[in-house]
Amino acid sequence: MTNKPRPGLAIAALGLGTSLNPLNSSMIAVALVVLREDFALDVATVTWVITSFYLASAAGQPLMGRLADRFGPRRLFTFGMALVAVTCAVAPFLPNFALVCVARALMAVGTATAYPSAVVMVTELSRLAELPSTRPLGRIQMANTSAAAVGPVVGGLLVSLLGWQALFAINVPLALLALIVVHRAAPADVGRETGSLGKLIRESDIPGILAFVASLTLAMMALLNVIPGYRWWLLGAATVVAGLFAWRELRFRPPFLDLRLLGRNRPLLLVYLLFVVFSGVYYFVFFGLPQLLQEAGHYDAGLVGLLVLPLSAVSVVVTPLVVRFIERFGVRSVMIAGALVLAGASGALGLLTLSLWPPLVLVAAALMGVPYGAVSTASNQGLYVSARPEERGVAAGIFQTCRYLGAITATVLIGVLYGPGVNQSNWGLMVLVMLGLSAVVVVLAVAWRKPGV
Repeated sequence: MTNKPRPGLAIAALGLGTSLNPLNSSMIAVALVVLREDFALDVATVTWVITSFYLASAAGQPLMGRLADRFGPRRLFTFGMALVAVTCAVAPFLPNFALVCVARALMAVGTATAYPSAVVMVTELSRLAELPSTRPLGRIQMANTSAAAVGPVVGGLLVSLLGWQALFAINVPLALLALIVVHRAAPADVGRETGSLGKLIRESDIPGILAFVASLTLAMMALLNVIPGYRWWLLGAATVVAGLFAWRELRFRPPFLDLRLLGRNRPLLLVYLLFVVFSGVYYFVFFGLPQLLQEAGHYDAGLVGLLVLPLSAVSVVVTPLVVRFIERFGVRSVMIAGALVLAGASGALGLLTLSLWPPLVLVAAALMGVPYGAVSTASNQGLYVSARPEERGVAAGIFQTCRYLGAITATVLIGVLYGPGVNQSNWGLMVLVMLGLSAVVVVLAVAWRKPGV
């Protein structure tokens, strides 16, 4: 007997599933010192627990999206949550750090199934709930933002009370809950591919998938400088493999990623470019401001966490308002307004070159939270209306990869700008870069048009 779809419950469970990726991305930051002590590691080695998650997430998102398009979002979501649950049940008992990094990578692959699957399911869930697509997309965005905001707080409590193993264990009940609810409440996959395993493998463009994952992984390793002294070699190898990937995709049918279609879909390309640049601005603040407050302001970690909390908290609050504005004024208007506020908020952060007075920091962080909610939500909706229904999964996966590209680019530039020292003067240089990037976001937002308009 089939279960009757319950769209409201399914959307909530999809939000829970999508929140696991940002939650685990942010929670681990508070466990680095404990992991170093438990496994006798140096600073450079322990960061692999973060790098492995980033690499697997960035490379896995588009692949998971393609699988959701092809074989069904509910099926892929339940597989991903099962992978997370099993991996996180085993991870606390792993004997060495290398296996912990492998577990983090597997967990990243599992959580990478959630967002593309959710985007693919939104159309049917919106129809069943008789809601515009902006509502479920907005709820999913709120879940992601909330998870990123509470991650360090939850992680700190778990690590201090139970140890780093608890950061894995907490995922088991959450993943199982999301799996069970989506399996029972979401509509069944229909109209997806079936047939013999051999036929499906032959038509799955395995070489194209491997080339895509390899080129992206090499590029990310170069940006993260995971092998010091070999950054340019890695970047060169990434370029060569990317060229081979493009050559393959232009000749294979059906391709993993239809480059011709992507080249003709100007609105989708603009959404990707905008989100990469926007994410760079946001993560300048997310990663750069805490360092400034700790080293130049000499604030302890607990106070710094409270001072930067509005960065995520305000975005959670404004997201429902942004959804209403999109429904009333359209995606493009909200995207442009959010981009303009982004430029203003970036400028306001320049005041911190004069003073690190805590109330001023709180206000500046809160101001940046407004465009994070506005531009992220508008970009999500822009992605949804720009991509063809049958390709929304892979489109959503690439969208998430854009977030990681922006974040990693920001960390590289922060390392360059903070290289001479973490002080208010160098923060001022960072603000100038953020203003320049914000101007690019404004231009891209103005250039974007809904397909068919």
